[in-house]
Amino acid sequence: MTTRRSLLQTVAVLSGGLPLTSLQAAAVTADPWAEAERIVARIVRPQFPARDFPITDYGATSGGAKCTAAIAKAIAACSTAGGGRVVIPEGIWLTGATHLKSHVNLYVAPGATLRFSTDPADYLPLVLTRWEGVECMNYSPFIYAFEQESIAVTGEGTLDGQASNDNWWSWKAKPAFGFKEGMPSQIDARQKLFAMGEAGTPVAGRLFGEGSYLRPNFFEPYRCKNVLIEGVTIRNTPFWEVHPVLCTGVTVRGLTIDSAGPNTDGCDPECCKDVLIENCFFNTGDDCIAIKSGRNGDGRRVNVPSENIVIRGCTMKNGHGGVSIGSEITGGVRNVFVENCKMDSPNLDNAFRLKNNAVRGGVLENFHFRNIVIGQVAHAVLAIHFDYEEAGNGPYLPVARNVHLEKIVSGKSEFGVDAHGLPNAEIENITLTDCDFQNVAKGNVAQFVHGIRFAGVTINGRPAKSPVTPE
Repeated sequence: MTTRRSLLQTVAVLSGGLPLTSLQAAAVTADPWAEAERIVARIVRPQFPARDFPITDYGATSGGAKCTAAIAKAIAACSTAGGGRVVIPEGIWLTGATHLKSHVNLYVAPGATLRFSTDPADYLPLVLTRWEGVECMNYSPFIYAFEQESIAVTGEGTLDGQASNDNWWSWKAKPAFGFKEGMPSQIDARQKLFAMGEAGTPVAGRLFGEGSYLRPNFFEPYRCKNVLIEGVTIRNTPFWEVHPVLCTGVTVRGLTIDSAGPNTDGCDPECCKDVLIENCFFNTGDDCIAIKSGRNGDGRRVNVPSENIVIRGCTMKNGHGGVSIGSEITGGVRNVFVENCKMDSPNLDNAFRLKNNAVRGGVLENFHFRNIVIGQVAHAVLAIHFDYEEAGNGPYLPVARNVHLEKIVSGKSEFGVDAHGLPNAEIENITLTDCDFQNVAKGNVAQFVHGIRFAGVTINGRPAKSPVTPE
């Protein structure tokens, strides 16, 4: 005879999680926000000895000369001494790739601007990175750390990537970003990388960098523990801005992110566990926050989910999505909590979006949104799309289940809910409770959705009924 306990454990294992006891499962169901507090409580803020290592002590000069070597010497000395702060003082400083080491806090003082060179050669040699969800050897991210512990970037100063239509952004190869015939383009290298990922080419042989035009990420800790980035302003980045990969215990707090270039996602935790993103301001050229876990075949090779992510107190302006899940989510995403945020822009497409297809695959489950004020978005408050890009043209059926919205208000949108599953892969269990959506032009759409329920929901001032999925 099958017991309730064994059923719960079986469901947990099939969904990619650890087995749950009946008491644990009941606790999560009864109060998911208590789980959010437990996640935050176990994230360890890195601590640093009260020692400063000003870059000027290691030969850095402001006013245009590159300080890359001086910053590297200061970081090495700080780490060797057991940790502390590497101080970027007031003024304007120019650098290339900056690599953090364990127990180092890169502190950008008030009035300081750390500018990053626009010369691609300043981001060599190649390092292990992840580019649109596929591992490769590419240009170093501007600030990078590999397998380090207790690292930070803090302060009230500015990190300026100096990207523009005249350099990094033009590699996107779109006319809107300054692309003209004969200019460098990432198109061929992007397709080559994706083909290598599908073919299982060893990562050490996926060599890009010079001549490939795959834009580097900005801040990328890779396989690190106890990571903090706090207080700084980040602007004009070539590509994804804050991109922790395969990290545990990440805090992103109080950032001002302002970058309107192509694919300048604000914060993209990928295959990370226990992440807190709070009190940040996002104005981006792509998703404000996008949670990732690898792309297609390479994502299945690595096979690590993003999980246990808390987002609170953030403000989102322009972008493709306020909080997006995907589309590089082959490893799965689970247990995401978003609360007390504000979103408002005619150039913000969706407030919350899940994007997947039958080439990506991946299990997306347990998403909780509450107490969020939306002025306006261009498309939908909640969008779930299994028809993204390749749609159903693949063997890896997408899964999305347990999406819960509570006390969400919106002033203007095209749709309230726009959810599209696939005929053989339905979206499961969407609930909206005590929500008020005004100036909704086209109501709600739900196609291939099993279990969508409204309770206390009004649309354009009238009680809203749960949408019926058409056959």
